[in-house]
Amino acid sequence: MKAANFIDAAVAEYAVSHTTPPDDLLLALAEETRRVTGGNAGMQIAPEQGTLLTMLVQLTGARQAVEVGTFTGYSSICIARGLPSGGRLLACDVSDEWTSIARRYWDEAGVADKIELRLGPAAETLRALPEQEWIDFAFIDADKVGYPVYYEEILARLAPGGLIAVDNTLQHGKITDPSYGGNVPGMRAFNDLVVDDARVRTVLVPIGDGLTLVRKG
Repeated sequence: MKAANFIDAAVAEYAVSHTTPPDDLLLALAEETRRVTGGNAGMQIAPEQGTLLTMLVQLTGARQAVEVGTFTGYSSICIARGLPSGGRLLACDVSDEWTSIARRYWDEAGVADKIELRLGPAAETLRALPEQEWIDFAFIDADKVGYPVYYEEILARLAPGGLIAVDNTLQHGKITDPSYGGNVPGMRAFNDLVVDDARVRTVLVPIGDGLTLVRKG
């Protein structure tokens, strides 16, 4: 897992080296992910993002969390570790193959009792959730075209003062290049949507591949 590649490499490595590192279990999960998922391993969050997720959950006092995009379980472990006893994380994904790895590591990490996995299109899973403000913390890290839908469905259910963290919002530094294709145009539109949303306050943090933090109210 590499440090952010859109800032000076030495500064990025320095920042990582001065962040609490992942423990042996997370290192083992990252290594297995690299070994078995090949080119898909880049979908895993950066280790410093994992440290930040745990801290954010703890700082917000979140008890009810939702994750859109679980992959092999690194981020869900980090979120679940930040939850108090009795806290719950709903993990949404479409891949039984990748999440089977996650399930093993949830057990090893001792957080399986905090996590409920629902397989299927995340938009459908979110729309089926209770229509009340009960989510304290959410993490979005899935297909980029789905971000606006995931954001709106979660925000409608987010408690006042609740926090949403959104990954990949800098697109490896390509976000400022209007000629770049792929996911960049959609992410630029999403970033504009969030910053113009009067319902929230937001900050885009240049960590990992860009992590946008959105607070309701």
